[in-house]
Amino acid sequence: MNNYVIFVVGPTAIGKTSLAIELANYFKTSILSCDSRQFFKEMKIGTAVPSDDELAAAKHYFIQNKSILEPYNVGDFEREALATLDELFTQNNIQIVVGGSGLYVNAITNGFDEFPEIKKGIRESISQKFNTEGLEYLESELQKHNPTFYNHIKNTNPQTLLNPQRMKRFVEVCISSGKSYSSFLNSETKKRNFIPILIGLEAERETLYNRINLRVDNMVNEGLIEEVEQLIEFKNLNALQTVGYRELFDYFENKITKEVAIEEIKKNTRRFAKRQITWFKRNEAIKWFDFSTNVSNIKNYIQSEIKEA
Repeated sequence: MNNYVIFVVGPTAIGKTSLAIELANYFKTSILSCDSRQFFKEMKIGTAVPSDDELAAAKHYFIQNKSILEPYNVGDFEREALATLDELFTQNNIQIVVGGSGLYVNAITNGFDEFPEIKKGIRESISQKFNTEGLEYLESELQKHNPTFYNHIKNTNPQTLLNPQRMKRFVEVCISSGKSYSSFLNSETKKRNFIPILIGLEAERETLYNRINLRVDNMVNEGLIEEVEQLIEFKNLNALQTVGYRELFDYFENKITKEVAIEEIKKNTRRFAKRQITWFKRNEAIKWFDFSTNVSNIKNYIQSEIKEA
């Protein structure tokens, strides 16, 4: 194999986009976004979609290519991303993938486990119960339907129990299929026609949190509140159950003030970044660089990996 995919990963607001563009220009190649919310064309500001200048600086794929009204999941992304890579490899044997959605990165590198379709009404029912009963409901349901998997998470990655999206997914699979979530997990890594080179960006926690707070302030100044207001009628869609949108829906329902909503976005984004770090740090294949590292050092590392391969 002489195809390579350079993955640029790390927490939100760390600078992945700018590094990916520099690498794409250096290797004269393109970028595939691996962000599970930047797919959606209605969610531009709140998902920190690259600016027009950034999109013009390098060819991007999987940016605002779907509607929130279209059903789309990680399995769909895996199939489309691999097909796109195959096509792009005919032009350049080096491609860039960038994003902070660990599950979607893993789908490209290792493959995604095949899960059954969720029966009609179950997802909505679980979301409604979560809205009224909170995480305790999801935790008790997972413990009831898949105790072994629940205990595994609790002992190895307890932060997952605080992630509503992941927990809802576990529970909906169990309830819809009548089987345990873990029964659908496949430990075998699927074969790929490329060699992955994984680059992680990191920063001291205070620095990262300051960058997150500044990004949220910039989003508000760019029109985040107005963007969310336009999406109120779709607030129950899965795509909108995410940081930056949930908090403002609460504001529009007069549950909290605008100032509190903005602070909640900052707090929940910091928590999200912490979960991202936990996910990626488990992957020993990732080579970590401080976000302020001179890009030439990262390029040299990548070149050495390509030569050794």
